[in-house]
Amino acid sequence: MNDRTVVLNASLVNYDGNIDYSQIASEVVIYDETPEDKILERVDGFTIVVTKEMKVSGDIIRKFSDSVKMICEAGTGYNNIDLDAVREKGIVLCNIPAYSSERVAHTAILLILNLASSLQKQIRMLSQGNHDNFHKHLMVDHVEVNGKTLGVIGYGHIAEEIIKVAQALGMKILVSTRTPRADTEKIHFTTKEEVFKQSDFISLNCPLNESTRHMINKETLAMMKPAAYLINTARGALIDEKALIDVLRKHGIAGAGLDVQEVEPLDDASPLYTMDNVIITPHMGWRGLETRQRLISLIKGNISAFSKGQPINRVD
Repeated sequence: MNDRTVVLNASLVNYDGNIDYSQIASEVVIYDETPEDKILERVDGFTIVVTKEMKVSGDIIRKFSDSVKMICEAGTGYNNIDLDAVREKGIVLCNIPAYSSERVAHTAILLILNLASSLQKQIRMLSQGNHDNFHKHLMVDHVEVNGKTLGVIGYGHIAEEIIKVAQALGMKILVSTRTPRADTEKIHFTTKEEVFKQSDFISLNCPLNESTRHMINKETLAMMKPAAYLINTARGALIDEKALIDVLRKHGIAGAGLDVQEVEPLDDASPLYTMDNVIITPHMGWRGLETRQRLISLIKGNISAFSKGQPINRVD
């Protein structure tokens, strides 16, 4: 089968020039960015379309050239692609599962350890020329993570990697997942409500869909301990950001570590940038150099399998 491929927004992955998209198929046309009004023109005549976290609406997909047979979402989540329209057009949709599991998990652990050490506050004090942490007693909160309870919402590849590291740090584990599971020696599977109420740290590791959108809201935040921290390395819209900002301002929870935001890029006026009890990072969990190189290799594998009539990683 023809593997003529177009990449619509390569710069999101190849922002530093170290990633080679040209190897993913025998013929590849690469665009750094594609505005919505150029999508139809650019996919015309191509068999395979590659995107990364780029919203492609149902109205646009339904107008795709009949040449388009597959869309490859260059990542794990595919909530940016209209599934109904893909199915109507008979287009295969595949994703890249598990390419960044360890790196995203390590980002979650990084946020946990930094919040436990009030590192954000300490860095800000230094930037203001305030050396009180050195000349006086420690002026910020500093707690151990060993012996603390990590609650995990979702139990996919990333969650499993987070749990592996958290257990090595001596943390207790609670997990809420859609599929009922029996407890293991070191993991207690339970309800979301128990996770919210009992955890010292909560890590969100589930996909974004209609049932999970704003799963963290005024009501669920009220269940959390005042000393608990919220970690999100999954999808920003899992959290009602306004409700989170409100509870953080009122110190209803201790803090949050957010590698993803409800709207990306985060608005420059957002108070999340300057809150002492918040660490925000720019959706960097998947962006390690080796992670992105692995992503390209797996995209190539998806395209090769599809070209041989044996598509893999289908999510349509």
